[in-house]
Amino acid sequence: MKKRAIVVVVDSMGIGAMEDAKEFNDDSSCNTIVNISKKENGLSVPNMEAMGLGNLDDIIGVKKVEHATADYGILKLKSKGKDTTTGHWEMMGLVLDKPFKTYKKFDDSLINEFITKTGCKGILGNYPASGTKIIKDLNDEHQKTKYPIIYTSSDSVFQIAVDIDLIPVETLYDWCKIARKLLDDGNWGVSRVIARPYKINNEKPARIGELRHDYSVAPYKDTILNTLEKNNKKVLGIGKIFDIFTGSGITEKILTKGNTDGLNKTLDSIKNSDADLIFTNLVDTDMLYGHRRDSSGYKKAIEEIDSYIEKFIRYMTDNDILIITADHGCDPTYIGSDHTREKVPYLMYRHNCAGKNIGTKDSLSYVSEVISSYLLS
Repeated sequence: MKKRAIVVVVDSMGIGAMEDAKEFNDDSSCNTIVNISKKENGLSVPNMEAMGLGNLDDIIGVKKVEHATADYGILKLKSKGKDTTTGHWEMMGLVLDKPFKTYKKFDDSLINEFITKTGCKGILGNYPASGTKIIKDLNDEHQKTKYPIIYTSSDSVFQIAVDIDLIPVETLYDWCKIARKLLDDGNWGVSRVIARPYKINNEKPARIGELRHDYSVAPYKDTILNTLEKNNKKVLGIGKIFDIFTGSGITEKILTKGNTDGLNKTLDSIKNSDADLIFTNLVDTDMLYGHRRDSSGYKKAIEEIDSYIEKFIRYMTDNDILIITADHGCDPTYIGSDHTREKVPYLMYRHNCAGKNIGTKDSLSYVSEVISSYLLS
């Protein structure tokens, strides 16, 4: 039976500020998982506890264990960033030489070209904001003008929001593709263009997570995903993995409608897929709870993820490894609504594993090293 690796990224589940957090407008108090456990009177994650999560920091409700069922440790982010693309690329072995650019507003020349190319006649916003807030603030004007709402954040993103009962979602996607090309052609250095569709429910705007679509900049070097593909290995991306890598090195994709759907599709893939690498992103922890500073929702999401680990393990073979990790932080107890510059946990399970403490590694690319050693040796 062939070897197989399963990597599950709990989006934004950081475990302590990086030493350079102040360079990213954060401070040493940032610690997503620890601070959630403090604010919410503890976490109940028996499977991650057994794997050694509690050995990494003082997490209320998560005990330290003498004999862990997994290798456990902490990974630092070597690239200069704290966004999804940076974290996932580094995880797969591509460390950024320079950070993606962020903006307080997009230049008038770019916006004017966007208006011309899309024919949208005008735009609203063009400033850093929480997505839920800017949509609420500008929705009335959007209804009157039909202009798209454009906004950014402390992350390198160009986000476009529309009411899809007013502007078809296909038009939104076309506008995002135009924005992606303009940003690439003009060397603006923006990591992602994000389509943010919403509808009016009970007279209030509500974003539609399952119709969100990310248009990432293409990786400028090969990752372990490309190496696997060149070695005739199958790589299955679940959730927004395909978008993050613009399909590079992904041989099959499965889209998801949120964490529960992603967990179920990961479980089904462990049972039935012949992929050599199953690579899943669980976005709700970040999108729904981290950015919205909802520590209660974040806690429940982590606990739901933990409840599936036992199911994953049940259907793993002796030739499978399971890696649970994250891409950056988004501490819901911290100020603002942006990502936080944090280290991430690393848990690697295999049947009959004599779990060991791997310590702290200098880069998330340790994950790619483990995958390469396991699948290509």
